[in-house]
Amino acid sequence: MYIVLIYSLFLIGLFVIYKLRQKGVSFSNQVFAGMGFGLILGIVFQYVVPENNNSVIEWTDIIGSGFVSLLQMLVMPLVFVSIVGAIIRHEGKNGLGKSVVTVLSILIGTTIIASLIGIAFANIFNLSAEGFIAGESEMLRNAQITDIGEGLTKSSYAQKILEFIPHNIFLDFTGARKTSTIAVVIFSVLIGISARSLRESKPGIFKKFSQGVTVIEQVVLELVKNIIKLTPYGVLALMFKVVATSSISTIMQFGSFTLASYAAILTMFIIHLILVFVFTGKNPVEYIKNSASVLLFAFTSRSSAAALPMNVDTQISKFGVGKSIANLSASLGTTIGQNGCAAIYPAMLAVMVAPTVGIDPTSLSFILELVFIVAVSSFGVAGVGGGATIAALIVLSNLNLPITIVALLISIEPLIDMSRTALNVNATMTTGLIASKFIKEDDANDKDDYDTFNKFETIDSIDDESQNEGMCSIFR
Repeated sequence: MYIVLIYSLFLIGLFVIYKLRQKGVSFSNQVFAGMGFGLILGIVFQYVVPENNNSVIEWTDIIGSGFVSLLQMLVMPLVFVSIVGAIIRHEGKNGLGKSVVTVLSILIGTTIIASLIGIAFANIFNLSAEGFIAGESEMLRNAQITDIGEGLTKSSYAQKILEFIPHNIFLDFTGARKTSTIAVVIFSVLIGISARSLRESKPGIFKKFSQGVTVIEQVVLELVKNIIKLTPYGVLALMFKVVATSSISTIMQFGSFTLASYAAILTMFIIHLILVFVFTGKNPVEYIKNSASVLLFAFTSRSSAAALPMNVDTQISKFGVGKSIANLSASLGTTIGQNGCAAIYPAMLAVMVAPTVGIDPTSLSFILELVFIVAVSSFGVAGVGGGATIAALIVLSNLNLPITIVALLISIEPLIDMSRTALNVNATMTTGLIASKFIKEDDANDKDDYDTFNKFETIDSIDDESQNEGMCSIFR
């Protein structure tokens, strides 16, 4: 009987979202509705479904995980055609090199700030690893985590840098490596630069290549637009799964850490808003309103990489960020400088573990070493669920600290990871906005490119030509 109830409520939620879309309700409100239905359905599931019965979740997750898979499918082709297209049409005197350096500097800068926030809140809440007791399941996970940690310590920083360089681009287009996105970015930049070198020597070939890239780019962007319209349905299913599979007792057991994590993440989010206001003059309320859809998706999907298409779209269509800057900040930000997963989380764990080996977590020498290692280690953390675990293992291993705490906290990973992922994505949008102000000439040229090459309708105008709210045009 309970199975019929859950399925019925799930289908009703999907139907309501469909009707909201038909009535011209804004895209953002559709996403909020999906999130609300998923939350309610997850709570109902907790109360009416017997434990260890996941058959309903497995079937409903086809929509949630299926939607995430579709977005992940878009990542590599979108990164490739967008960056190549932006480079071959780039006319700015500032140069692509300045764009990359600016984006990386801001990403790492916010990572350093985020690590300091993590350290501060771990000390404010007096978090300590000494009170955590490992049961059988935790001990099993600890053995697995230890094996991973030992493997990470064998990689030097020089080897980690080499991992960014593509050696089999077809392998990287499959996303097989954690640094695949950066490798594709590097490959795209090299292709774009090589194509630009033909502009003067072989203008005919350059023109044909440029036209071909533009055609492929528009087809990919049309695909992005169509898949993004499915976001409310995907969010409903994803939120249902997260709530239904979260243990209330586990959440209560690690309540202090959860509360401290959310406090640190919220503080860093506010810092992002301040940075955006100071450097760009954007109204914080308007910023939140325009970024709500992508942040909600990042929150429920727990994947910065999957949120990349919506991230790029939001930066360009909502905030007017130049195309090349938007793509660089979003794509590089999926594996570099993740404020939540690669900064706040490992910094907090390091502070918690340090006293167990006789280290004062408030000492200046420890803090400086921790911040430096966090900044360097933030390169190459995969923008998918579980990336924070790898980041924590790298940081703790390089500080020669025990890594048992990582295994013990895996049980509440989904709950905290949602907000961390949203912060990661917000950091890339903050980076894009600030970088676009430092490279104004590039933005102006990119704006011309949108008008010339990418005249797309809005998503809401497709659903209802009189409706102009919600997700705006992919590229104008």
